[in-house]
Parts: sequence; C-alpha cells; structure tokens
Amino acid sequence: MKLGRATFVGTIAAALLAAVGCGFPTSDRDGGRQMTGPERERVERTTQPKGEIRPRQPEPAPQEPAGPPAPPASPPRTPRDSGIDLADELMPDERRDIEVFRRAAPSVVYINSIAMRQNPLSFDVAKIPQGTGSGFVWDRNGHVVTNFHVTEAGQELSVVLADRSEWPARVVGVAPDKDLAVLKIDAPADKLTPLPVGGSSDLLVGQRVYAVGNPFGLDNTLTVGVVSALGRELQSPSGRTIRDVIQTDAAINPGNSGGPLIDSRGRLIGVNTAIYSPSGANAGIGFSVPVDTVKRLVPQLIATGRAVQPGIGISILSDDLARRSEVEGVVIRSVQPNGPAARAGLEGLRRTQRGWALGDLIVAVNGKPVKTIDEMAQVFEDAGVGGVVTLTVARDGKERAVELELVDISGR
Repeated sequence: MKLGRATFVGTIAAALLAAVGCGFPTSDRDGGRQMTGPERERVERTTQPKGEIRPRQPEPAPQEPAGPPAPPASPPRTPRDSGIDLADELMPDERRDIEVFRRAAPSVVYINSIAMRQNPLSFDVAKIPQGTGSGFVWDRNGHVVTNFHVTEAGQELSVVLADRSEWPARVVGVAPDKDLAVLKIDAPADKLTPLPVGGSSDLLVGQRVYAVGNPFGLDNTLTVGVVSALGRELQSPSGRTIRDVIQTDAAINPGNSGGPLIDSRGRLIGVNTAIYSPSGANAGIGFSVPVDTVKRLVPQLIATGRAVQPGIGISILSDDLARRSEVEGVVIRSVQPNGPAARAGLEGLRRTQRGWALGDLIVAVNGKPVKTIDEMAQVFEDAGVGGVVTLTVARDGKERAVELELVDISGR
C-alpha cells in the first residue's frame, strides 16, 4: 500500500510525539538547533515521576586560584619565652617575701652537732650525732651566731654554708643565760655574707616577720608570720630568765633553733630559740631572743669568750632554799674578798652554835623590791658594769641603804 508524502511525514511526527510522551530519551538537538534552557527544563520536568519535582542544580561558583599555604599555628608562648619577668605576675606582698628570702638565704647556715662516745669494750671512739640547728653569719671573719643549746652537747661541730660547703667549727664563746653561742669557721671572706642587723626596741605587734632556718634538717626553709606579742619571758638553759622575748606565729620547728628572725627589710630582729608545743612541733607560738640583747652580747663573746656579768662580788643562796627558810629577798651566802660588797661591809651567812644565821638580806635595788636572784640580776644587767646601784639590805631586823659600783664578775 503506498502512502503519500504527507501521510509519511505525519506518521513520523506522531511517532516522535509518542516517544516524548512515553518518557523515551530525546536528543538535545532539534534539527541541529541547541535546545534552550526553558525547553530543556520542560523536558526534564516531564521525565520526573509524578509527585516529585527536582529543582535545577545551580552551577558551581568559579574558584579563585589558591594562594600560598597558611603558616602552621604556633604554640602559646609562656612568660619565660616571651621575655616577661615572672615577678611581674606576682602580688606585691609575694614579691616582697621573695626578695627578703633571696637577701637573707646566703647568710643562714646549717649546724651539725656530734658527740664522741667510747666503746667500753673495744675502746673505739664513735661519733654520735646530737642533732642539727641553724645559725647565721655575723661577720666576714667567720663568726657564726646560734643558740647555746644547739652546741651544748656537741664535742665536734660543723657549719654548712649556703653554697653547700662544710667547715669545721669551734666555739668562741657562750652565754647560757641568754641561750646564745658564737662559733668560728675558717672560710674565705668571699663565701661569707653577714646578715644586716636591725633593732628590737621599736617592734610592733602585728609587724610582719620571717623565720629562716633548717627545720627537721630541711635547709633554707622560709616561714612567714607576724609579731604576736612582745616582752615575753623565757627560761634559759641555765635557769635564768630571758626578758623582752619576741613571740611570733611564724612556724618554728626543731632545727630552726639558732636561725634568724628578720623583718620585712631583711634585717635581723631576733634569734629563734624555742617553741611552745605539747607535741614538740610548731603550734604557732615561737620565741626569739631580741636582737638588742644579741648586739650587746655577741661582741663580748667574740672578745673574751664570755658575756660580761655585772655584780658586787657575792655568792647567793638559791631561791629554793630561801623560800624553804621563809625568807623574802636575796640571801647573801658569802662575800668575796676585796670586792665591792666586802668594801661596803656586807656579810654573808654566819655559823653559830645553833647552826647558820642570816647575815645581810638584799630586799631592794634602786628602790625596786627584789625577791629572787633573777630579779636582782636583771637590775644589775640594766645598770651594766661601772654602774652604781643602791641596795636596801636588812640585818637583825634593821634596814639600811648601801651604794655600790658594779664590776664584771664573769671571770670569777
């Protein structure tokens, strides 16, 4: 059957329309013409399943050419790396504490005390450690100040300086009544840093103080506190009373004995000597010998090996025996020949058929009543050698005043 030209063209056109309607893929060209955007979109939209509409995907934005790679992130810089002084990060009171310690530490020393003991069987001599303590450099001549009780039991002593060098030490002088001792080492002057000396008469309660020493053998230890009280009294190793003692809450432990108590300017204001503690460890109550006493005694110990002791040339009955005899005052037991008391006609105990009879009884010094040896000695100490005191003495129920000049009796 022959089809006409028009019929053939119509048949082809119908076939193409049927293919589009059935979803067959079509070329994007139509008779050599590029399909326009709306035409392509109409074709794409007709090929989607019913109920789904896929939006046209946007064309990607053109990318700019890549630049040089970014440098790696650097780690955070510490104050030390950046050249910042760590002290700038501290509070003012912290910087002050650090500076005080830095200035005082080279002057503080560590003291070893050793006793010699002989074996009764082998006769060998062994060195027995008696303990450790603290001290401080007094001058560049090698003098070191510490407590008397630190050196008392030691027959061999050594001093360890801040640079860890150890030097044999010998005792130059002691003042048991004030719990002070001076040692001597033969170290070069360039290894010795004397501690600046302050005063204790103008201290105030609440004032900041620092204790530097070697508690429990831990050298160069700093503790900080305040002056808790002034004018305390403390019994010395000899039984005499140390007066005007400084009380502090700066931690003082075994091994701190003999170390310095210093003020916020780094000056010596006391020598740490004792603590009050039921357990033996720090309880916040420590005591220091005032520096005014230290300044007076240390030159004497260096010059003569003993502290100058003013007196009138008498021996005295103990306070305990005087109390048992129900006597109030200081009992003269004997009078030394050619002394001030002998020249003034004072008398000691007299032997009688019934026993011993009282001679002169000292009841006051410079108008101040005295009942113990310690009270009288304190007045003598305040007057000093060469000072003149007026004693009120009683004998046979009668009192009289006697004026005497004090002399040094330390060597007698």
